[in-house]
Amino acid sequence: MKDDFFRERNIHYTKLLRQKLNALPYFCREFFVGIETQTSPLTRINYANDLKIFFDYLINNVPAFKNKYIDEIELSDLEKVTSTDIEMFLSYLSHYDIDAKSYSNNERGKARKLSTLKTLFKFFYNKDKLSQNVASKVASPKLHEKEIIRLNSDEIVELLDVLENAKLNSEHQSAYVRNNTKKRDLAIISLLLGTGIRVSECVGLNIDDIDFNNNAFTVTRKGGNRSTLYFSDEIKAVLIDYMEERKEKNINEKALFLSLRDKRISVRAVEYLVKKYAKIISPLKKITPHKLRSTYGTNLYKATKDIYVVAEVLGHKDVNTTKKHYAAISEDIKKEASTKVKLRN
Repeated sequence: MKDDFFRERNIHYTKLLRQKLNALPYFCREFFVGIETQTSPLTRINYANDLKIFFDYLINNVPAFKNKYIDEIELSDLEKVTSTDIEMFLSYLSHYDIDAKSYSNNERGKARKLSTLKTLFKFFYNKDKLSQNVASKVASPKLHEKEIIRLNSDEIVELLDVLENAKLNSEHQSAYVRNNTKKRDLAIISLLLGTGIRVSECVGLNIDDIDFNNNAFTVTRKGGNRSTLYFSDEIKAVLIDYMEERKEKNINEKALFLSLRDKRISVRAVEYLVKKYAKIISPLKKITPHKLRSTYGTNLYKATKDIYVVAEVLGHKDVNTTKKHYAAISEDIKKEASTKVKLRN
């Protein structure tokens, strides 16, 4: 199957979720079954992690739950939770310890955990198994807009130059890259920069997903949908160069991008190689594959001035997500547009 990578990943997440459910109250199983068709396996794992922290907090900090074990908490016990308890939980998340390890959450981490609780309470309230949705009474933390980190045009040129010439921090590193990974690394980063695909979409590509006749390729998006995207002749050239090198090795592996062990490259490995090269040309910016995606989205928006095209290409289900990320550029475009209409010729 073309989507073996994603199918196997989902199977792994499903097994992991089952393990995590063993550390949660029994009624949570009904909740996770109920939200299965609306959420991804990874989202459900994040929910399970959030709920474990919440129930641990209740047992250790809320009098109504004292002397209970997590597996002893019944659905009816959620009736004892007050909005104040949840507000205190959000405050607790600023800094807390679990198993001698310290953790902290910023406003976004708190907002996500509150969203998990709201989903849980709403689910059982809608099923008439709770008399009220107490979590809905708690205001979400105010989120401050994060600066979008991206590469400028000069940095893109510098990054590609580093890749093409294998100019790393030492001659030993440079020689190693030239002999082993140069063409692969250039193809990966060029594809990320030139199409805006997610790192998981890049890693999941197979050889037969690429159509060089039409400069097109098929990716598996979040949720499993398949989409056809297009690449430039510049990207086509580096992909073909990499593919020819692969053919010489006579490797029987359908994954497009391979590790040094000739297996499908991992997400972590791609994250590492992006960081390795980007640090050379921009040491103060923490460049990740997602930042390359933001770079592409910015350039595409500036070129097309069409937020709907950007949303479609990036695979955003909601155009408001795209608008939020590129609001600053929208202002620049609106200012530029104001000069286009002349009152007098």
